[in-house]
Amino acid sequence: MQLMEKTKESRGINIHTIKTDRYKTNTLMLMIKAPLDRETVAMRALLPHVLQNGTAQSPSRKEVRGRLDELYGAMLASDVQKKGEQHVITIRLDVANETFLTDQTPLFEEGIKLISEVLLDPLVEENGFNASIVANEKRSLVQRIQSVYDDKMRYANVRITEEMCKNEPFGLTSYGTVEEVEAITAEGLYEYYQQLLKKDRIDLYLVGAMEADEAIAKVETYFNINGREPIDQTPPSSESPKVEKENVVIEEQDVKQGKLHMGYRTYTTYKDDDYVAMQVCNGLFGGFSHSKLFINVREKESLAYYAASRYESHKGVMMVMSGIEFAKYDRAVTIIKEQLEAMCSGDFTEAELDQTKAMLKNQLLETSDVARGYVELSYHQIVSGHNRTLEDMLKEIDQVTKEDVMHAAQKIELDTIYFLKGGEAS
Repeated sequence: MQLMEKTKESRGINIHTIKTDRYKTNTLMLMIKAPLDRETVAMRALLPHVLQNGTAQSPSRKEVRGRLDELYGAMLASDVQKKGEQHVITIRLDVANETFLTDQTPLFEEGIKLISEVLLDPLVEENGFNASIVANEKRSLVQRIQSVYDDKMRYANVRITEEMCKNEPFGLTSYGTVEEVEAITAEGLYEYYQQLLKKDRIDLYLVGAMEADEAIAKVETYFNINGREPIDQTPPSSESPKVEKENVVIEEQDVKQGKLHMGYRTYTTYKDDDYVAMQVCNGLFGGFSHSKLFINVREKESLAYYAASRYESHKGVMMVMSGIEFAKYDRAVTIIKEQLEAMCSGDFTEAELDQTKAMLKNQLLETSDVARGYVELSYHQIVSGHNRTLEDMLKEIDQVTKEDVMHAAQKIELDTIYFLKGGEAS
């Protein structure tokens, strides 16, 4: 089940080949990593969308789409995400596996060529990117940022992260602010892009039915970046500060349902020995439908429309998210705190522990069922600087004991409570 991954560093790029016939398509994924920084966060969010709009050879979105159609409907997508306090741009190309086709078009090679053009040979006018492409993508990015305000669950998550990590890079969003996006110029973005090519860590994953050496040779043909001096000494996150006292933030808006989000420091990240125990702990606490939050806060007490927890493994923060009636705030906070106390004292059965472990393993296997998910799992190792394969994870989950989960829970400290409630008028 474990796929063989070969890695080669060539011309400043880390090439990862994962040979498998598990997937119907071949997937090429560029992961471009740099520390989260207020100065660059909006430019990094905008850049991949500008790059995939046109290359020097195919100078419009329509022409890029035409080339994708010629590659039997290949798909090009890009995104940007936070992993701890690292900001990662992803550019992904899914292309049909040519071994399944009667026509012998070298699809894989054409895919490598196209994704190299997107990154290395963009559409440039004078000393900047195409101004109208930049303007259009700025509008789209501003809409994405503003849409968070309309989705109150996401909004509450952004706000608690900002409040809890005020003086830490993790407090920044992946997209930057509207003002930061609007200040970007086509020239300034191009200048930043040139810096990124020199300094960022670039990993290229090739997943599918191919010979590793042939695939690497093709990458070396098309990916030629001169003068790279990648900087990769940055730890994935700054140390989490000790919690001196609980911080409570209450915000009022015209909302019908209260959003109660509680942010915890776990002091455990992907590189730590007890990381897998913390994953199991989160699963039992609020990660699944049999968890303490779901059963006791939502079902038994009918306090919440939803109640769940999410663990960010590179920063080591755990967020509890719940939707409640405004009047039930005090009771909900009390019950949520009681669920963590129950975890610390071992108030859960072996059957619940086994169910959590089974669901966690199932979740990992489902993630690895698509090439993109498999790459994401593998890339955790790059971000954390700690090697832990999928196979290792599955074994470690099996070995987690009740005591391990209790010890993990006992490290967790409540840092911030954020409550979004209706104003006087609502």
